[in-house]
Amino acid sequence: MTDLTAIKAEARKAAFARRKEAHNSGLVGRSSLLSQVLAGYRGVPLAGYMPIRTEISPLPAMEEAAAHGPVAVPVIMGEAQPLQFSRWEPGCEMKDGPFGAWIPAVDDFITPEILIVPLVGFDRAGNRLGYGGGFYDRTLEKLRAAGPCMAIGFAYGAQEAAELPLEPTDQPLDMIVTEAEILTF
Repeated sequence: MTDLTAIKAEARKAAFARRKEAHNSGLVGRSSLLSQVLAGYRGVPLAGYMPIRTEISPLPAMEEAAAHGPVAVPVIMGEAQPLQFSRWEPGCEMKDGPFGAWIPAVDDFITPEILIVPLVGFDRAGNRLGYGGGFYDRTLEKLRAAGPCMAIGFAYGAQEAAELPLEPTDQPLDMIVTEAEILTF
């Protein structure tokens, strides 16, 4: 294990602990600021995510957005590949996907212009610490090369870190939304 890999593993461990504590604290209105941000982009193709474990849930904001335009969720196509995004709507039939996340039972892929991105940790410079698979980094790089794409990190405020170990391939976020604030970059 390289030094950076070990540093990232330690940063993830600390961020997971903070996220779990925040998740179990019973915060209310967790996605209200995310809904507020998305209201300014009605009808723009959007990708959210199906929360797993202690991730903050974007589902209420996604449900609101789905009333105004296409919403999708990520589908892992294979190791070291960018994500694809399959159309989702409240109540659609779902099936098990990789890593325990639900995906739509029927593939109907779209290209989102806005991504709500799950994360393990973040800093105030718009950097994100993910799970380590690089899926969102590869996906954001590909989408940004093709046209406009806004990445919104969604997290509990407790997931903030003073600094994060970064690699050249790490894609920055355009915005971070927590249960308590909106940070733009």
